[in-house]
Amino acid sequence: MTATTAPAVPPVDERLPTGRLAALGLQHVLVMYAGAIAVPLIVGRALKLAPEQVAMLISADLLCCGLVTLIQSFGLNRWFGIKLPVMMGVTFAAVGPMVAIANAVPGVDGARAIFGAGIGAGLLAMLIAPLMSRLLRFFPPVVTGTTIAIIGISLMRVGVGWAVGGPANVAQFTDVPQLVAMVQKAELSAVVAATAASDAVLSEAAPVVVEPASAAEPASAASAAAAPEAAASAPARRGIFRFFPKITSLPGPVPMSDNPAYGALDNMAVSGAVLLFILLLVRFCSGFLANISVLLGIVLGCVIAIAMGKMSFAKVGTAPWFDVVTPFAFGMPTFDPVAILTFTVVMIVVMIESTGMFLALADITGKKVGQKELAAGLRVDGLGTVIGGVLNTFPHTSFSQNVGLVAVTGVKSRWVCVVGGLIMIVLGMLPKMAALIEAIPQFVLGGAGLVMFGMVAATGIRILATVDYKTNRYNLYIVALSIGFGLVPLVAPRWMQQMPHSLHPLLESGILLTSISAVLLNLFFNAGRAEAAQESTQQPMGAH
Repeated sequence: MTATTAPAVPPVDERLPTGRLAALGLQHVLVMYAGAIAVPLIVGRALKLAPEQVAMLISADLLCCGLVTLIQSFGLNRWFGIKLPVMMGVTFAAVGPMVAIANAVPGVDGARAIFGAGIGAGLLAMLIAPLMSRLLRFFPPVVTGTTIAIIGISLMRVGVGWAVGGPANVAQFTDVPQLVAMVQKAELSAVVAATAASDAVLSEAAPVVVEPASAAEPASAASAAAAPEAAASAPARRGIFRFFPKITSLPGPVPMSDNPAYGALDNMAVSGAVLLFILLLVRFCSGFLANISVLLGIVLGCVIAIAMGKMSFAKVGTAPWFDVVTPFAFGMPTFDPVAILTFTVVMIVVMIESTGMFLALADITGKKVGQKELAAGLRVDGLGTVIGGVLNTFPHTSFSQNVGLVAVTGVKSRWVCVVGGLIMIVLGMLPKMAALIEAIPQFVLGGAGLVMFGMVAATGIRILATVDYKTNRYNLYIVALSIGFGLVPLVAPRWMQQMPHSLHPLLESGILLTSISAVLLNLFFNAGRAEAAQESTQQPMGAH
């Protein structure tokens, strides 16, 4: 009698026990939470909305993130959902255009304009998703590996910022007392100079007394003639302060002081402890404990932060227990063609970045991703943006932070992100629970971020290791120049400030610059080469 064995379930479709799914899903939520609520905070304040309205934006964002994550990871049908372990969230690529609208039209009217632009751009994104998916043939390993590597490198800036207390531009602040003292000193120097000049002018213009009586009349005439000239060339001694020159420059650079919260040794020590604890769990534990090493590291960091008095629960006490997100809470959206076109450009950027992330997940999980699967995933970027506009939130994309978590834990099941999406929905309806997670200090996440984001870069490097450099030296140029272009926005964030603002969403993304340059360089160097053709037509990502 021959025993029949059931076909093996692909790792990406494996259904884990409920307890493990809950813990692993919560781990994904904690990793993305800070980024998920950052955009509604930024845009809400730019719109000058009331605190309760900003709180509504956050709840709507969490609810929408959960819904779109379910569509992407569970799969709505064959047209929507890539069915990979993907967590969806609001994209930072749209922050610039949204803040521009907020500055031009603050308040509820600006919010309605943003939501309308999102709905219009989301619909267009769903229409062009099949066209974007055809770009897959332009992503051989030399392009894919380079793009994934720059995704990880770009994310490292976020992880380091978590650990040290924010981005580099908050490391110092203007020392106002020293600046005031410098200005006063410059003004005093101007007073002294003006007084000396006035004395010199007045002494030169003083009338000359002539002794002989016969000369008195000519002297008076000379004095009368000189008086208007003196009055015109120099002010009187009294009221001289009205004529001081304005201070147009400082005698030195603007005085700056170090931000005591940036690079604080105690905060970085907590990040280091979280990182060390994760490494110990990965090295000496196995199974479930190793899979939730990031979650356990974050819990340890929170315990240390509470003991140090650095974790506040004030917002938890004031947050309501339950809240319902209603569609069009700010009124019916308004649709401006220029805003829709601007947001559509942002969505194209988002879809190119998502392509790189989907290919990274395909390589990590071993699932084949072809043109149809890629189109189904990219459509969800558009659908999520439409849902966001209806539910009072913003354009959506797949969160690259969670790609690194999949690599760290080794858990490839998409059901983990399905549960993560359910948790996000619950948090959107329970503001008190959402406030509890928001209370986690960012420096606690810093140690975990270094591990996860470094793993994304390592995945790209591993793909690049399969590229042929011996017989095709042009691949070295493709990798070198593409990574160089991708690093430009990281090294010089304002390098595009002299260019039209309409181009900024395209030029401030290192991932986009790397993707475009790698594709173009690959076409330039490898188009028509036999080995390039063989490399480009190999099996879809995840098959190797």
